[in-house]
Amino acid sequence: MDRRKLTIIVVTLGTLFLVGQLSGVREFVESRGQAAAGQYAFELFGSSADDNALLLKIKEEAVKRRIEPVDAVNDRVWKAIPGYNGLEVDVDQTYQRALALKKGSESTDWNVDEIPFVYRELPAKVGLDQLGSLPIYRGNPNKKMVSFMINVAWGNEYITPMLDTLDAAGVQATFFLDGSWLKKNPELAKEIQKRGHQMENHAYSHPNMSQLSESRANLEISKTKDLLKETLGVENKWFAPPSGDFNQKTVEIAAGQGLRTVLWTLDTVDWMNPSPESVVAKISKRVEPGSLILMHPTKASRDALKGMIDAVRRQGLQLGTLENTLSPSRLPKP
Repeated sequence: MDRRKLTIIVVTLGTLFLVGQLSGVREFVESRGQAAAGQYAFELFGSSADDNALLLKIKEEAVKRRIEPVDAVNDRVWKAIPGYNGLEVDVDQTYQRALALKKGSESTDWNVDEIPFVYRELPAKVGLDQLGSLPIYRGNPNKKMVSFMINVAWGNEYITPMLDTLDAAGVQATFFLDGSWLKKNPELAKEIQKRGHQMENHAYSHPNMSQLSESRANLEISKTKDLLKETLGVENKWFAPPSGDFNQKTVEIAAGQGLRTVLWTLDTVDWMNPSPESVVAKISKRVEPGSLILMHPTKASRDALKGMIDAVRRQGLQLGTLENTLSPSRLPKP
């Protein structure tokens, strides 16, 4: 074979190889994201022994640091319990960040604590939507968050002091508003919302929902849902039955309006005017990750609120809205 033909063959094969590799890059990046390009280049064309050791260390740590997601379940006692997302190391992003940090450094050895690990959440396979129409009494026990549920149908004189206590502690709660109260007190409701709290549905006239006809039950929920939208611009997601009275039909009616029915894990029973000390002691003893703590704007809860906040935090738990507590999203590290 003459040299000219050999040159043509070599060039042709080289071109085919390059096209194939570029196609591989495209497919790899499309399937794994732009951040994967650096890892592809490393694995395709090779790199230094130090970089190879770094990538291997990241991959080994990724296996150790992976946390599997927890699916939502229909518990025999607690009914619907939300799922909780897992966590895994983003190997590509971690590798790229580590290489960027390494530039200009004379050190070639990496301690695990020096690697800037990047994480991403692993969604649970089963969420609340897949469990059907079930009531919710608590959050996932793997999520170290607790929520205050404050049902409002009366007690205006205690609302502002409670808001001040929540503000001072940097706590956001969820207020479930009786529709007739909201209609009479739009400015006070706007003040609650202005302070950063979640606003949700507590029916319109504080009825026993299980004793209502289907049409009346629908109306109780829809009137308040409409008021929340008109008065506060709120897209209502949650429904708390007055007095905790409901049946399966109630849950299904609320679901038909796009709302999940939520009750509580712990009840302050503040309407019986217990001492603040007894309320705080109860919460201290029984609060757990995922607890939903029920209260009202009463003298007892006003006076016990700071103590309850402190009690929850002493357990290493964060306080957030109902939406945050029942979300499958992972808590950021404090």
